[in-house]
Formats: sequence, C-alpha cells, structure tokens
Amino acid sequence: MNLDLHLHSTASDGSLPPEAVVHAAVAGHLDVIALTDHDTVAGIEAALEAAQGHPIHVIPALEVSSTWDEREIHILGYFVDPSEGRLRAHDGRARERRAQRLEEMVGRLRSQGLDVRFDDVVTAAGEGVASMGRPHLARALVDRGIVASIPEAFDRYIGNDHAAYIPTRLQDPESAIAMIHGAGGIAVWAHPPMWMLHDLLPELVKVGLDGVEVYRPRNHSDRVLELERAARGAGLAILTGGSDWHGPDDGELGTFVVDSRQVSAFLERGGM
Repeated sequence: MNLDLHLHSTASDGSLPPEAVVHAAVAGHLDVIALTDHDTVAGIEAALEAAQGHPIHVIPALEVSSTWDEREIHILGYFVDPSEGRLRAHDGRARERRAQRLEEMVGRLRSQGLDVRFDDVVTAAGEGVASMGRPHLARALVDRGIVASIPEAFDRYIGNDHAAYIPTRLQDPESAIAMIHGAGGIAVWAHPPMWMLHDLLPELVKVGLDGVEVYRPRNHSDRVLELERAARGAGLAILTGGSDWHGPDDGELGTFVVDSRQVSAFLERGGM
C-alpha cells in the first residue's frame, strides 16, 4: 500500500477543498491518506464522502497545535472520532485563537512598516476556512506585493525566528495528547525539530505520546535513521510519515509515498 499521512485542505491552510484533496490522492494512486488539518476536523466528513466508491481509505485526523517553551509543537491525532465533544470544543476555541494570533502578528508587521491588514489575511484565506494559519498571512503579503512568494514571507518576516512570530498558545503538549486520546486517537509528534528531539521526546512519551513522524520528503537518510533510533530508544514502535501537502504548488500527490511496511505498527494499532 502507498500512503500519505499528512495532508491539508481549505478547512485549514491548504489550497484545495477536502473532496478535491481526495480526488487528487486517487489520481496519484494513493491507497491510504490522512486529512490532518490544523486544529480542526471540519473537512473530514466531506473527505470521507468523497472517498466513497473509490479505491482509497481516508483516516480521520487532525494536526493539533501546542506550545512548549514558546515553541510550537504539533501533535498529529489519527483515527479520531470527529464528533467527540472535546475535539469539537477545541475546534471552536482554536478558530478564535488562531485568528487572534494572526491579528497580533499583523500588528507586529505593521509596526515594522509593512502595509498589510488583517482583512487582507481574511481575504487570502477565503470563505469557509475553519482554521486560519500563517500561510494565509504569507499569501496576504504576496498579494500586497511585499514579497514574491510564500517561502519568502516565512524567510523574511513570519518564520519562527522573526520578530513578528507569535506562538499559537492554545495548550501544552500534554493537553494536546490527552485530547487526542480522549477522541480515541493515536498521538504522533509531527515533524519534530532535530535540535529538540532528544530532550523533549522522553518528556512527551511520559505524558502519553504514541509515535513520531519520521518519513517526509525533505528528510534525508541520515535524519530518518536518527529519528527511527530516537523513537525506538524511547520505546515507541509507531512511526508515520507524509508529505505535509498543502496543494498543487507542492507538486502532485503520490510523488512522495510512505510504504505500508514502514508504518506497519501504526496500521496495526489503527485496526487496518
């Protein structure tokens, strides 16, 4: 089986609606995908409906924001029940906080002399977006002609190490993991930064982390080996991977795939 366990739609900061993500995955000959929108399950129902009648399985999932030492830690929640009450409450709370955070970041950018407004971010996000994120702010900066591309926006103005950056500050990682477990899910650390991997991983395992995202397009073989060793050294058997795809600008779905043998413990835990 070919899998991609990290995809985004217009429910958060992707550029295609959930059903179009599924159709792109079918066209890319993927067998299993996970829709992992930021802090929302709003796109899951549409994705599941779109998958009916096609040879593809959609895992209901999301990517939960948390903050540790003023740094963003994202926890992927797989096989969650989208109707679970705590998850729904998080969805609404996150929508408000993520919008507030972007408004605060716009204020910092304006204090640096950049002519951008929060209304520009709302316009860039478009209608029906359940969870706004920095890519929407980046698109607003492109639309304003301040930068030429989304990567340039992150590199020059809104990346983690820039003055305009503000963490989401929704909750701590322990709370994120507990919420995922409460919705019947598997909690996996998304794209762990190598510089904090060895210090933070044991702490996350203590509070219930189930696995680590290892296989990604930009992870070279040495990094993959280090991640695999770190996870297994911490007693974790569950390894996952995905493209972190946000739309056609990232290439065609199916160009990067995870083999079922790489994530066999994950699939077994999920009953697949």
